[in-house]
Amino acid sequence: MTDRTPPIRRPAAAALSSVTIAMALALAALGGCASTPAPTAQMAVAEAAVQRANNGGTSDNAPAELQLAVSKLASARQAMSVKDYDRARQLAEQVTVDAQAAELHAQAARSTKAANETQDAARVLQEEINRQPVVR
Repeated sequence: MTDRTPPIRRPAAAALSSVTIAMALALAALGGCASTPAPTAQMAVAEAAVQRANNGGTSDNAPAELQLAVSKLASARQAMSVKDYDRARQLAEQVTVDAQAAELHAQAARSTKAANETQDAARVLQEEINRQPVVR
């Protein structure tokens, strides 16, 4: 007796499994994007950092750093509005660092100004002491 089973058509089966694999990968990629949570906490921290930096003399002493933080915050808000949460999170973290850098730069500028004023006052006092005759 001879076995007369029809041959299996492998090319069609291979094509079907390739399409299935491609669809599964596409769904996984889309599912990965949808599962990224909104970075609401990071955005709140970034907003607070910019507000805190704006309240001091930062706009006078570190305007470039402050503007960078404000600009990145606007970009983070835009990323949130289009649900690009990974980008929004990254920008929010950068905003926090930039706002802190602006605050520190402004604080350093204020400290330098205070130190210069103290040195000037000490110099004036020393000149005054040197001008007065010694009374015995």
